[in-house]
Amino acid sequence: MSSSSGKQGSKNASKGSSGGSSSGGGSVPAMPGSGATSSLMGSLNKKKKPFLGMPAPLGYVPGLGRGATGFTTRSDIGPARDANDPVDDRHAPPGKRTVGDQMKKNQDDDDEDLNDTNYDEFNGYAGSLFSSGPYEKDDEEADAIYAALDKRMDERRKERRELREKEEIEKYRMERPKIQQQFSDLKRKLSEVSEEEWLSIPEVGDARNKRQRNPRYEKLTPVPDSFFAKHLQTGENHTTVDPLQGQFGSLNAPFPGGLNTPYPGGMTPGLMTPGTGDLDMRKIGQARNTLMDMRLSQVSDSVSGQTVVDPKGYLTDLNSMIPTHGGDISDIKKARLLLKSVRETNPHHPPAWIASARLEEVTGKLQVARNLIMKGTEMCPKSEDVWLEAARLQPGDTAKAVVAQAVRHLPQSVRIYIRAAELETDVRAKKRVLRKALENVSKSVRLWKAAVELEEPEDARIMLSRAVECCPTSVELWLALARLETYENARRVLNKARENIPTDRHIWITAAKLEEANGNTQMVEKIIDRAITSLRANGVEINREQWIQDSEECDKAGSVATCQAVIRAVIGIGIEEEDCKHTWMEDAESCVSHGALECARAIYAHALQVFPSKKSVWLRAAYFEKNHGTRESLEALLQRAVAHCPKAEVLWLMGAKSKWLAEDVPAARSILALAFQANPNSEEIWLAAVKLESENNEYERARRLLAKARSSAPTARVFMKSVKLEWVLGNIMAAQELCTEALKHYEDFPKLWMMRGQIEEQSGPMDKAREAYNQGLKKCPHSIPLWLLLSRLEEKAGQLTRARAILEKSRLKNPQNPDLWLESVRLEYRAGLKNIASTLMAKALQECPNSGILWAEAVFLEARPQRKTKSVDALKKCEHDPHVLLAVAKLFWSERKITKSREWFLRTVKIEPDLGDAWALFYKFELQHGTEEQQAEVRKRCENAEPRHGELWCAESKHILNWQKKIGEILAQVATKIKNTF
Repeated sequence: MSSSSGKQGSKNASKGSSGGSSSGGGSVPAMPGSGATSSLMGSLNKKKKPFLGMPAPLGYVPGLGRGATGFTTRSDIGPARDANDPVDDRHAPPGKRTVGDQMKKNQDDDDEDLNDTNYDEFNGYAGSLFSSGPYEKDDEEADAIYAALDKRMDERRKERRELREKEEIEKYRMERPKIQQQFSDLKRKLSEVSEEEWLSIPEVGDARNKRQRNPRYEKLTPVPDSFFAKHLQTGENHTTVDPLQGQFGSLNAPFPGGLNTPYPGGMTPGLMTPGTGDLDMRKIGQARNTLMDMRLSQVSDSVSGQTVVDPKGYLTDLNSMIPTHGGDISDIKKARLLLKSVRETNPHHPPAWIASARLEEVTGKLQVARNLIMKGTEMCPKSEDVWLEAARLQPGDTAKAVVAQAVRHLPQSVRIYIRAAELETDVRAKKRVLRKALENVSKSVRLWKAAVELEEPEDARIMLSRAVECCPTSVELWLALARLETYENARRVLNKARENIPTDRHIWITAAKLEEANGNTQMVEKIIDRAITSLRANGVEINREQWIQDSEECDKAGSVATCQAVIRAVIGIGIEEEDCKHTWMEDAESCVSHGALECARAIYAHALQVFPSKKSVWLRAAYFEKNHGTRESLEALLQRAVAHCPKAEVLWLMGAKSKWLAEDVPAARSILALAFQANPNSEEIWLAAVKLESENNEYERARRLLAKARSSAPTARVFMKSVKLEWVLGNIMAAQELCTEALKHYEDFPKLWMMRGQIEEQSGPMDKAREAYNQGLKKCPHSIPLWLLLSRLEEKAGQLTRARAILEKSRLKNPQNPDLWLESVRLEYRAGLKNIASTLMAKALQECPNSGILWAEAVFLEARPQRKTKSVDALKKCEHDPHVLLAVAKLFWSERKITKSREWFLRTVKIEPDLGDAWALFYKFELQHGTEEQQAEVRKRCENAEPRHGELWCAESKHILNWQKKIGEILAQVATKIKNTF
């Protein structure tokens, strides 16, 4: 700093001397007062200190004498040096010629720590004493040898050292265990804590005091008018001031809100009678009513001119005064400011005016919104949207005036004319507006449609004839005109429409429907074929899906011939030959789901023409007719089916059953006779003929048929039906003889052994029945019903231990069988051993975890509080099992949740309509909680489903006393035997 100041002084001195020489030169003219200036400079030179031009002495620090601390800047020590910069010494040895080398050397010197505290008697210093010396090749070899020796010595003692270290660590852990290990036994005991015990653990107490824990919130109570009146009369003065009064205005303070202020408060003119201190309560009531009237009139001034809020119910409906906008006030202000900026920047931008008006409308400032939008119409007179928004915001007649003004500016705007017609309440006025609009915009289809809708049929026909001249490409107008014309005129109209619009399919379909409606069904097929050809010629792609949708619409409209013609024309377009059958079946099912039955019938008819020998197609068509058609259509279809597929037994049987259900037994016999000719040794047809005769009490004919069947087609089922016929007729001896004969031929058919055992059981002695079951199990060890019958026989005889042993043996021979496990559980439960039953159920669910019948039983083995939890587990394992769904329905039934129970019953019978137990329980439920219509509906659905399975159902339906009963009778019988014990 001293040197720089000295240099600056010398510079100034030189500048002064040069200035003096220049002034004293002759080249520059002398200025007035130059003598005074030179004398002043001379006096300055005399006062100049002698050391200012000299360099600072060695070790001099500026300001040190007055106590200032010296500091060093980059200008004092020079610029920063890079590591690669050369040092100042030109003759430096190698390795020290750059700044980086010298810094590294200094760092290495600092790293060496030769202090005595760093010395070890065996290892020496922690650092190397000779690290600064040169590291040569023999040093490297020596280090490698020493390293190899250290490694070898370390390997020799490694196992012993690790073992010793492990023992030391274990000993240390035993003496000083971790906190985690100290509480490990308590942690293990946490697994035994139940959920109730865990929830009963008290919460950590609140350490705050009572005032902090239970703060008392400040209560604000409105002051009644009587308080003010009393204190005004008494003239009471207050000696203390409430801080809230001081903040918001005291009672006597001249601040806004006080009673003595000219601000809105108690002393405003009218509330205090002049010259007195009394508060006039009547005036307050009048003022309050006036304010209420103003608010009501403001709210009633709505867009449509009608009152939004009922004035009488205003006080009770406080929600009417809540603002409808959800934004913050600051956001509304920002939006208003932004929209104002947009309007000022671009005043001819219509969306800015519309958005501004809607913002004000939302915030409740309707008049401001109207003013804004009217100004927008002035700035944007050619904007259709602005005029429409103005008409929407204005009430009643004002809106009409706005629309009239809009029409003058935009005489071609369809939307403005439509809005003008909507504003009119009289039909004549609407017609007048629309006709005026059509004079200006005659090409608008929308205006023509709106005008035609207001006219009578005759006037509408005249208008439509003019409309199609003005808008010849509108399909809707042509079709509307065709509907109003007579048959001949409609044909002419549709022909003209086809000439003007050759690419639209709806005109052709309408023409076909017209011909069908007038009885010309032979023309329908030609029109549809011509339509396909014409549309293809005009470059229109035939979209199969669209045409099928049109045919469904024709079906719903009652045009059956048109619908079938469209299906026949387009059903094969765009489908590969190998995919035809699959695609057509899907199309038929889709039509059925949409309710278009004639379309589905047409698809089946076309498919049967293409695939006349396909049994599956005939079956689908037959089931369709059975479900959605009449008996005559089904029989006609089946006659054609058996002609094309005479070997299809199921078709013959469906035909015979249809005749039998119609009580036409001779026709059913004739059909079965023809079936015999086509299938001479068919077991199904033989048994169907036997069933027909036995159901009609022709037992001798049934016997003869069975005898012929046993001679020509001696199958196990034929023998079984023969035994059953004799059994149900009471001929026990004949049944036993037939059964013995049958077992000689078919000893591995378990149903014969079952029947033999049941016949013996019915006749009396248990030993013969037991022997029959045992013989049957030797021949058929995997027949589950045989095991169950033998077990129940022993249980019935009182041999519980033997029954239990039989079931255990059966489970060994038939592992993972849920029926056997279920019977074992029920055996213990019936014996009163509920604990053993629960244990067996647990084992059963382990062996058969996905068995719905076991889960359903497990639900009701639980106590009532646990049943719902068990049902949830059952649904997780077997979500779509009918037995589980039925158990849930029963559970809701037991809890008297009628609606939910009905839903689960419906779900069960929908998933498995063949489960008779579900139908019986559902019917029982409706008998108790449903109406007669619901009971009849369940019974009808059960008869259509024809269930054959179910434990309770089979026990009744296969009983020999019920062999001739219909499904409805069996349903009622099973329902009566069900007890609400769940």
